[in-house]
Amino acid sequence: MNLPWHDQALSKLQKMIDQNHLPHALLITGTQNIGKFEFMQQLVGILLKDDAIIRRDNILEELDHPVLIRRSNYSNMVYCRAGEINEKTKNRSKDIRIDQVRAFCEALNKTADDLQIGVIFYGDQMTVNAANSLLKTLEEPRENTLIIILAHNVQNLPMTVVSRCQNIHIAPSFDDKTQAWLKAQLSETQNADFDIAQLLENTHGVPFKVLSELTEGGFIAYQAYQNQLLNIAIHPLTINQTQIFEGNELEVLHCLQNLIIEAIKLKITQQEGGLVELNQLAERAKSDFLFKLLDDVYQAIRLSKTSVNIKLLLDNILIVWSHITHLKQYPQISSNY
Repeated sequence: MNLPWHDQALSKLQKMIDQNHLPHALLITGTQNIGKFEFMQQLVGILLKDDAIIRRDNILEELDHPVLIRRSNYSNMVYCRAGEINEKTKNRSKDIRIDQVRAFCEALNKTADDLQIGVIFYGDQMTVNAANSLLKTLEEPRENTLIIILAHNVQNLPMTVVSRCQNIHIAPSFDDKTQAWLKAQLSETQNADFDIAQLLENTHGVPFKVLSELTEGGFIAYQAYQNQLLNIAIHPLTINQTQIFEGNELEVLHCLQNLIIEAIKLKITQQEGGLVELNQLAERAKSDFLFKLLDDVYQAIRLSKTSVNIKLLLDNILIVWSHITHLKQYPQISSNY
């Protein structure tokens, strides 16, 4: 599968392969759903000169019996992942445990004539002890061995692991190639109903998240939040009509965040977007008030992860949002948190 937002990272690795400078340990990072697993499969296919053999590995499937590691269809390749059943507790583990990593390292310490490959996903789900047990293998790898660690959040990995790997980051993408790829995945109806660039903006440049949101109906709910938020900004008396927000406060805050960012862009570029109400808002609202409200929304999203009353949090934000086009002075709403 050719994923255009992988091109830059893949080109960097291809150059290392061509120059015979591929490191013994790679850390593939990027936000969730950016396609790190698919990237790993493409890389391994290049190294083995056989793409099909890795595609047959069905190791994303959850097994109903305990295992420590899993074997690939390629005989010299093993996988270590979270979510395996613990033989002692009989429960499915959310972490990668130390016994799994030990089995992973033992498998890679065997002599092999052909390239050995070990994949850990996701590395930021290793326990501290599990990560520490990996260090010796990272420091003293067998010749002709490649360890690939996939991670959503590099901050959740010990620096002792990070420093021993070559980091390859897959960045979010909004470019024309990614939009064209995404357009090709959607039906004619979906392409007619949705703006591709806006879908990527809403998912922060993660194409696979666009597809999952469309499949699960997430964008239909998102559009409903967006329409109601714009209605509140243009017609402040509708601020009491927020029943659809109940129980979805965090999603609404993210939607509002995107609207404010888009309004700021329209104001700075002096252009018009596809949403009439947002164009009106961008024209009437003061830039510094939009930036201040954006800061408050960021703060609200951050606080939503604490024990704060998120409904009250959103209500405070919406009061300011409903007056954004005719505010004379910006209120200090952060003190209410």
